[in-house]
Amino acid sequence: MSHLAEVATIRNIPFKNRIIKGAMSEALANHAGQPNQLHLGLYEAWAKGGLGCAITGNVMVDFRAKNEPGVVVIESERDLAELKKWAEVGKQHGMVQLIQLSHPGRQCPKGLNKETVAPSAVPFSPMLATTFGTPRELCEDEIQDIIQRFAKAAQVCEQAGFEGIQLHGAHGYLISQFLSPLTNKRQDQWGGSIENRMRFLLEIYQAVRAVTSAQFIISVKLNSADFQRGGITEEEVIYVFKTIDAAGIDLIEISGGSYEAPAMAGVKSEKRKESSIAREAYFLDFAEKIRKQVNCHLMVTGGFRTVEGMNAALDSGACEFIGIARPLAVEPDLTQGLIAGQDVRYAVDKIKTGIPMIDKMAIMEIIWYAAQFKDIAQGKSPNPKLSPLKVFFKYAKGNISAMIKGRVNSRRSA
Repeated sequence: MSHLAEVATIRNIPFKNRIIKGAMSEALANHAGQPNQLHLGLYEAWAKGGLGCAITGNVMVDFRAKNEPGVVVIESERDLAELKKWAEVGKQHGMVQLIQLSHPGRQCPKGLNKETVAPSAVPFSPMLATTFGTPRELCEDEIQDIIQRFAKAAQVCEQAGFEGIQLHGAHGYLISQFLSPLTNKRQDQWGGSIENRMRFLLEIYQAVRAVTSAQFIISVKLNSADFQRGGITEEEVIYVFKTIDAAGIDLIEISGGSYEAPAMAGVKSEKRKESSIAREAYFLDFAEKIRKQVNCHLMVTGGFRTVEGMNAALDSGACEFIGIARPLAVEPDLTQGLIAGQDVRYAVDKIKTGIPMIDKMAIMEIIWYAAQFKDIAQGKSPNPKLSPLKVFFKYAKGNISAMIKGRVNSRRSA
């Protein structure tokens, strides 16, 4: 029998197979950051397709810090009724759902929020500085507030009926910014040594664990590397993995990169071994290394395209779960095919608009797929040949509209 079809259990919660949908931005919420029927339709399509587990796209913990228009925000019980409907979609089809909780820190387009904040006021590289502004450094009270926001959001997720949450500690978002010496230049208890730089992650984990039940799953997505010179070292990464494992984390998803070095989109800056390329997954080598260091469950996402490659990864013991993301945007029922022994049908290449400045960023690897999600959510078939340029201009128009609305609302509240 395929390893993919094997049942797994975390905190007495059964996963009917080893396939997990990795987080991808849905961009389906209204301006107020509320979930709606589109989310229910999208996740029902994946649930009917046989997924063992789905990790949602970025859900923000602070309305003042949104990474893009259309993102869901959980700050209170305001949307508890709709969140319960969302959680129920998974339960009806035996699909575990983990809400990915996040704070973008400095990774917010200019004009979307009143300001951006980060561990330190570090500007972006010249290529991205036109899109992302230099953030303001967080003060102690603000750091403590954000920690409690993660805890409150997780508490609401459990009230709604979700089986757990994932802390987004990768891809250059706020937790990752604290971890990296490139973006954390602080000289207080939150910066300097790796022990201090990882304090933010640990305190968020502890705050979440304190307000949720023993059955609630807490996972985290962590970078194997920044893929930038001067970034977090491999020794430091291993230390972070070992420490969060010892603290009691249930599942670690291994990823890598940021907007400035988008390895998570398949754009690797380091040279990969031929043997690694043959084995499909981008981060499998690191998973094998870290597997010897931690006891929690591991998940590898990125690059898997064949049943043979997925089963080989599971058989090697490097991970217990296979993360699939982009292929599910064009094949909602992909899981059933994989379980039956059929490989991914649509190996979508890097999404390019033909505009060099845009194509160097990871943004198209987010918004092109979000456009597919909207079609799936409305009961339509996805379009693997959808024009990236058309998607970009529609996104840009929506961004401008969201910024204008945000400024108008800010004036009214003032």
